Amino acid sequence: MNYALPLTIPTSPAQLLATAKPPAQSPAGLVGDTPVLWIGEPFTTAGHGFWAKLEGHNPGGIKDRSALHMVVAARGRGDLQPGARIVESTSGTLGLGLALAGSVYGHPVTVVTDPGMEPLVTGLLTAYGAEVDVVTTPHSTGGWQQARRRRVEELLTAHPGAWCPDQYNNPDNVSAYAPLAHELIAQLGRIDALVVAVGTGGHSAGVASVLRSFLPGLRVVGVDSIGSTIFGQPAAPRLMRGLGSSIHPRNVAYDLFDEIHWVAAPESVWAARQLAHHHYATGGWSVGAVALVARWMARTLRAEDRVVAVFPDGPQRYVGTVFDDAYCRVHQLLGQVPAEAPDEISHPGDRVVARWTRCTQVVDPLRLTGAIDAVGEPAFAKAAR
Repeated sequence: MNYALPLTIPTSPAQLLATAKPPAQSPAGLVGDTPVLWIGEPFTTAGHGFWAKLEGHNPGGIKDRSALHMVVAARGRGDLQPGARIVESTSGTLGLGLALAGSVYGHPVTVVTDPGMEPLVTGLLTAYGAEVDVVTTPHSTGGWQQARRRRVEELLTAHPGAWCPDQYNNPDNVSAYAPLAHELIAQLGRIDALVVAVGTGGHSAGVASVLRSFLPGLRVVGVDSIGSTIFGQPAAPRLMRGLGSSIHPRNVAYDLFDEIHWVAAPESVWAARQLAHHHYATGGWSVGAVALVARWMARTLRAEDRVVAVFPDGPQRYVGTVFDDAYCRVHQLLGQVPAEAPDEISHPGDRVVARWTRCTQVVDPLRLTGAIDAVGEPAFAKAAR
């Protein structure tokens, strides 16, 4: 077999041990120390590229980190008693992490989700011992997320002593990602721009805040989905899962972002498929959206600038969606090659965006005086209907 790089032949057993990852005593030991991969041509233009942090190498994805950290912290404070049930709303990835944490620390887990969860993830959660509770009707304004959160409240009442991590607002969901930032510093040293998906706000805030403490000049670029309310756009039905939100998570650190990009589902699918075909490293909706923006950042910044993108998971759970031609044809996701550059708006409230769009004025929509009505909806959203 031919390798692109020459193999280094150790001359002593000590050298073998120096580069080996220690054996894991529990599944928790499998989390972290994920690899970084260079993404260059043909996905990017000649002479430009970016580094991808492959969080899909964790057992369940990036949220294994936060699930374990939130559970350990809650147990330490006494908020989560030994053997108590964990109940949480999730589109899938955090559920896998909580199933892992429940297995490690002896907690039954109930995952509240909606019909959009992929059968593969439902099957895995069940195999890992978690109970899957599916809501059937979206909330009139808060969509599936708000419907799931209300069901969580019902289950907490039905199970006295049960605990909810509340990933949207729990600060432990932010501090969980300090190790990821430390890994990036150790792996790459200098980083000039960080491109991250934004959903609950946990990993974007956790990674960016730590990196900026080391690298004050770091440019932080958030990636959201079309139809998400996080950065001031109106709520709309969203096909993409794992990024974006129809509620306003308080873990989103608006002051950390230098710019925000909204990406549409067909654009994300194109990027994810291109990555799979040319680089054998890809994932689902979040990975496609982040990669599209990182590709543009790498092309527009100086060639010597170091761009890093966090890929939250791998491709396995998306074989029936992003990588399924029949599904993509039904949802009109194929054959729509993204523009070479994003559209631009000067303020998130300027207009409703429908394709990849960039904005360098980042605002917290809940702090805009007079811009939010009683249910947390930007005023311009109603005018757009």
